[in-house]
Amino acid sequence: MGAPMARNIAQAGHDVVVWNRTRERAQAVDGVRVAGSPAEAVGGAAVVVTMLSDGDAVEDVWGQIAGAVGDDAVWWQASTVGIEATERLRDAAAIPYVDAPVLGTRQPAQDGRLTVLAAGPDDALDTLAPLFDAVAAKTVRLGDVGEATRVKLVLNHWILALTTATAETIGVARTLDVDPQLFLDLIAGAPMDSPYAQMKGKLMLADEVCDVVSFPLRLAHKDARLVVEAAAGAGLAAFVEQQYARAAEHGLGDCDMAAISRLSAERAQRS
Repeated sequence: MGAPMARNIAQAGHDVVVWNRTRERAQAVDGVRVAGSPAEAVGGAAVVVTMLSDGDAVEDVWGQIAGAVGDDAVWWQASTVGIEATERLRDAAAIPYVDAPVLGTRQPAQDGRLTVLAAGPDDALDTLAPLFDAVAAKTVRLGDVGEATRVKLVLNHWILALTTATAETIGVARTLDVDPQLFLDLIAGAPMDSPYAQMKGKLMLADEVCDVVSFPLRLAHKDARLVVEAAAGAGLAAFVEQQYARAAEHGLGDCDMAAISRLSAERAQRS
């Protein structure tokens, strides 16, 4: 996600310096300069953007850059890290902190059509507005730090649950000797239809879940854990998290999140 965001920000005319633990990934981003360390990347920067896998990774990098960030800089924390990590990062920040995770997968990121969920001081959000416009089709301002993360968790729960329900329904169809394509055909255009279910369902039926990766299952599992941690007692969230945990244990972490369908396919074969 970070690579296309950096590319789009650079293409919008901004001077962008990037750092990645795997230098080759940073070097593959057109129009940017590559730094040798996180501290080098933020030296003299007006804006610091973190887009990393989880809260621990963001905290680790902030520890490396805190002393190198200028007093006038603004921090856009774009990673999905959950409520507790967001609060820790806000408290650790010595500069204006903006809680602004993004909604979307690989293709919207490449096309600059993400949705930015932005929460933080108004003046900091104003500073970041041109960068939001470079990566997103829509920016939603949501109040104080933490509000954007809460909204992101709600949306992630819906996406994860919808993907899980699609996979489970396809599994039920197979168990009952019903062509699962018929399921997708019958809901198409109906009130219960969903473009997302159609997209992921087609990927599941073609069994291309490890060939076409829009969002890795390991990150979907991380997001599911964050939802469970934030909404203790939510039964559906717990079931969804368990399914993604099982899929990760099956070695599907680097496949698309739709690879959760492999679990229901195995059950159908055993029945």
